[in-house]
Amino acid sequence: MENKRNALIESDLSEDRPLLIKPTKNMKKVIYALILLLVVVSGLVFANREIKNETSKKSSPKPLSAAEMKAELKRWEATPEGIKFKKWKASPEGKKVLDGAAKISKHTNAVTNMEAVVTSLSLPPGSRLGFGVMARINGDDYILSFGPEKSNEFQQLHSLKVNDKIIIRSHSVSYAPKYSYPIVSGDYVERDSKIIYKRAPRKGGC
Repeated sequence: MENKRNALIESDLSEDRPLLIKPTKNMKKVIYALILLLVVVSGLVFANREIKNETSKKSSPKPLSAAEMKAELKRWEATPEGIKFKKWKASPEGKKVLDGAAKISKHTNAVTNMEAVVTSLSLPPGSRLGFGVMARINGDDYILSFGPEKSNEFQQLHSLKVNDKIIIRSHSVSYAPKYSYPIVSGDYVERDSKIIYKRAPRKGGC
């Protein structure tokens, strides 16, 4: 009777013991496959990250040095467009445009006020400079360009009239053989002591 009772107790206790499962060959294969899959996925993720890093490096090239810029300019001057541009600069018309640009360069470099008079509400025929007007600064005529018109950005500028006296500021003056006048980039316009236009700061800049 005692032996029977002990056998029953041992049977009950055996149910509470943790089961020890011996790995089979199939289970080992599954584990190895999972490990191999994890290694492959990790490798692909790392490789993809490296490719992205290389792409970002290539997409943001280093700025050219002064010597490199000079070499690039010389190469361009040897092209048909460069030769044409050099001839235009040496022509009477080109010299006149360059002189006009030089006269206001100190103002554009420092972005200081310039007094101007509106002479025309339209740009020369064939111009592709967006919205702009013609203005006279210290006796010379200039294209005052504001760029492509978006929504109501230039709404107050449309109220300008010929002979209006204005104060302008610009960060740059440029020129091209296609145009008979220097091109002033309009950043600020004031009329009768009231601001009628101020260019919004560029994103990521001032």
